[in-house]
Amino acid sequence: MVKALGNAWSVPELRRKLLFTAAILALYSLGRFVPLPGINREALGTGLDTSGNAMTATFGVFTGGAFNQLSVFALGIMPYITASIVMQLLTVAVPRLQELAKEGETGQQKVTQYTRFFTLGLAVIQSLAMLLYFRSGGTGVLNGTTIIDNYLIVITLTAGTMLIMWLGELISQRGLGNGISLIISAAILSQAPSAISSLIESGNVLIIVILAVLALLIVAGIVFVNEGQRRIPITYAKRQVGRRMSQGGTTYLPLKVNMAGVIPIIFASSLLIFPIILAQFAGNDAGSILGRVAAFFTPGNAPYLILFGLLIVMFTYFYTAVQFNPVEHADNLKKSGGYIPGIRPGQPTALYLNTVLTRITLFGALFLAAISVVPYFISGALGLGQQVFLGGTSMLIVVGVSLDTVRQLESQLMMRNYEGFLKRRQQQR
Repeated sequence: MVKALGNAWSVPELRRKLLFTAAILALYSLGRFVPLPGINREALGTGLDTSGNAMTATFGVFTGGAFNQLSVFALGIMPYITASIVMQLLTVAVPRLQELAKEGETGQQKVTQYTRFFTLGLAVIQSLAMLLYFRSGGTGVLNGTTIIDNYLIVITLTAGTMLIMWLGELISQRGLGNGISLIISAAILSQAPSAISSLIESGNVLIIVILAVLALLIVAGIVFVNEGQRRIPITYAKRQVGRRMSQGGTTYLPLKVNMAGVIPIIFASSLLIFPIILAQFAGNDAGSILGRVAAFFTPGNAPYLILFGLLIVMFTYFYTAVQFNPVEHADNLKKSGGYIPGIRPGQPTALYLNTVLTRITLFGALFLAAISVVPYFISGALGLGQQVFLGGTSMLIVVGVSLDTVRQLESQLMMRNYEGFLKRRQQQR
């Protein structure tokens, strides 16, 4: 990774992309410390203590501490992620959206526009829920606020989410890597110093050593699974195209074990936040129906962990099916004269690809579920409470995004090396 970064820095275009990405992430980090209007700064003090509440602790980590500081980015990017989930589900179910998705760039722009409008609506709803939560939570940070102040808080939180979405799209278009994933990773990594310092201050050397070993094993497992793939051999027969004879040959089709990446975990986490948000509209009343539902699915409880694991497995299969269509790949192989040795072209090839993909995706889905759920049990056994940063979810997101970014960086370097080679050959001629 260090070598790839060094090589990219020597290329002017890639250097500009790296600097642009760093500048956008720095701007996002700055926005995490801009306070909301009408907040009682004396009551807020050095930040809200969210360690006793698993959901608010999760919000604190995934927003990079913006939730604890009640800044303009306190909502984070969760509304956009939730909107993306719903739009992808609707794309599979609604024929009109399916047609738009197949229309290329123009159709994709339409779907993206619908996602933005949906994000706006969700941001308004979650802003109201957050306002109700802090007004009923007894923290005192909203004492003395007027109707105008409450209106400004909702508008500012909504604008903050839309601004984060725009910053992420800027990184994807003009920078390097997936902008939304990089913003989430930057938010998680910003909490690393405080999490590590709290462990060191505890003075328990045994726990520190155990967590360090577990962290190394988790990172190694994440890299192993993310880089794992099943290579299916593909043979191309000789055929004549126009006046040229195609030589054919043998290659392979790589099917990744974890083709969905970190998306299923982000999707599952976003959906499980909904009961908590809806409970805020009931005045955070533990005796109400919404309050009991929210308490039932509190992070760390058995129902939450079971549903979390099942949603991860479901979204892994769903997102893999969106990315890889066995029927389409089988048709493309048949049209290009390729076939899998021992498998007939057409429908048998599609069934074979679907069977292989289902089996390896099961392993990847179970790994994602285990890496997200097991750390909760470890934290409880070690008496750490809700140390979300130390969970496998955060590490999986950071490591997965880092691998994807480096892979994209290497592909950019390889493309430019080929371009330089072709230019030298043309100059020699």
